Amino acid sequence: MDKLRLRTVLGNHPHVAAVKTGALRSDLFDLDFVAFAPTNAAFKPMVREQAFDVCEMAIVTYLMAKAHGKPLVLLPAVMIGRFQHGYALRRADGDALAPTDLEGKRVGIRSFTTTTGAWMRGILANDHGVNLDKIDWVTFEDPHVAEYVDRTERAPVGKTIIQMLKDGELDAVLGETSSDPALQPLFADPAGEAARWYSRRGVVPVNHLVVVTEALAASRPDVVRGVYDLLKRGKAHAGPPGTPDLLPFGVEANRKQLALVIDYCVQQSLIPRRITVDELFDDTTRDLN
Repeated sequence: MDKLRLRTVLGNHPHVAAVKTGALRSDLFDLDFVAFAPTNAAFKPMVREQAFDVCEMAIVTYLMAKAHGKPLVLLPAVMIGRFQHGYALRRADGDALAPTDLEGKRVGIRSFTTTTGAWMRGILANDHGVNLDKIDWVTFEDPHVAEYVDRTERAPVGKTIIQMLKDGELDAVLGETSSDPALQPLFADPAGEAARWYSRRGVVPVNHLVVVTEALAASRPDVVRGVYDLLKRGKAHAGPPGTPDLLPFGVEANRKQLALVIDYCVQQSLIPRRITVDELFDDTTRDLN
């Protein structure tokens, strides 16, 4: 009997390298990788058309898709986890601009619904007392989930986020890094801020996990569990985790950070209703650890 072939999109991460090269394989299925650069370009067709069987996906995109009834199921397999404080920029030559000074300012972000944006806004609001409604948000891309109504100001066609910041058309940007000496981090000490945030919150902000279609989860739960096991083997194959573990695997290992990003999404009206962590999984994936 031929093995099941799964159309799959995963980024080129070190912990999936052995899976992508075929050094780690499954007896149940083969992964047919579809190349997307950047990986986030695959999120829209996965949400809107279920274009793949297995797909890396930003957690906020998945939360929004789940809230709007898209037939996708989450695997508790983190592809990207990172502290967010370094992903915010301001100009180096202007007046000193601290995170608490953003009210009344123009702040750019690729899309209002990006996961880094949601984490950063949550940090600004809940850890620095910033009123997000008093910021003029400027965006450059549509959301992946069509049902979300984006009421932010759209940047002029042809403009780029970094150049608008350098030209003074934006006061700060979220979700970006740069080695340009004309720019510097919004947080004076991003690493220190991240360490202090982690000591308070006790979680690593997760950006990308993995989703499968409901059809695959319903018809072949053994295959879905096999995909998770393969990815988990890939993580172990790539070396021991750091401290803290930036790539947690398992429902319980991700429960606290998922609950927190759900809270942030509710606060920011990214999802129309509060979702529980357990709703993100189904009977096939809920016990994966």
